[in-house]
Amino acid sequence: MNILILGGHGFIGSHIIEALTAAGHTLRVFARKPAGFKHTAEWFTGDFLDAGKLSEALVNMDAVIHCISTTVPATSISDPVYDIESNLIGTVKLLQLMQSQRVTRLVYISSGGTIYGNPSKNPVSEKFPLNPISSYGAVKVSIEKFIEIARINDGLQSVILRPSNPYGEHQGHKGAQGLISTVLNNIINSKTTVIYGDGTAIRDYIYVKDMAQLVRSVISSSHTGIYNVGSGIGYSINEIIETIESVTGLSVQTQYKDKRGFDVKKIILDCSLAERDFDWKASTPLTSGINKQFNWLK
Repeated sequence: MNILILGGHGFIGSHIIEALTAAGHTLRVFARKPAGFKHTAEWFTGDFLDAGKLSEALVNMDAVIHCISTTVPATSISDPVYDIESNLIGTVKLLQLMQSQRVTRLVYISSGGTIYGNPSKNPVSEKFPLNPISSYGAVKVSIEKFIEIARINDGLQSVILRPSNPYGEHQGHKGAQGLISTVLNNIINSKTTVIYGDGTAIRDYIYVKDMAQLVRSVISSSHTGIYNVGSGIGYSINEIIETIESVTGLSVQTQYKDKRGFDVKKIILDCSLAERDFDWKASTPLTSGINKQFNWLK
């Protein structure tokens, strides 16, 4: 297939490129920056909101994988207007361009860690109510709704993936998003890690290469719908820190601060639907994934 990957320069996108290249697909990448890694894809450098450049990148494509996100939960709270303009409006324009060029297959990377908010129970299936408590989650939900509109009205064949908390090689480590990456980088550089709350908040973590393998299966199938993507196992922040100390043999220096309002208390994803439709299951143990990311960062 001829596949356009939006955001292929990023953490998740770079692993999707690797997985799809191995599967023999012909790839085109649209990103704000030139590639910082080896690849065989055709590369388009441009801004997501540049409709002309994006339209050019869509020519002769069979499918689009949309990995672009200009915000994370923390930054979306400080500037929700930018979150809406750059992510929601940008994606609605993308859907219009896809319709005009008759590109009918879309895989969108949403967020299983934020769109459900604080669920009444765990694990959370795709049928649970969507109650985001951050602009980031609210915009992801809105994008999902517009994709659904395009599916009903324009015949878009869409798959929405809702990953929990991806981690692994290539992940940024500036502290805005990615607990595991931030803690590992701070250990290496003898820095203190700031923890918001008491460290009891529970998350589901997914190793990024496991997620990329799911995308590989999704793009080659005829299935459509919405799928959670996680390990199905919850770890508290304190447990993650303990695991990192065990894997690395190093001590994590922490500073605890007041909990932030947009931080979800507990979220664990039920991924049985992806397992059923794609014969997929997260296979990388947390300790193994952390060790691989630690070695990459070093």
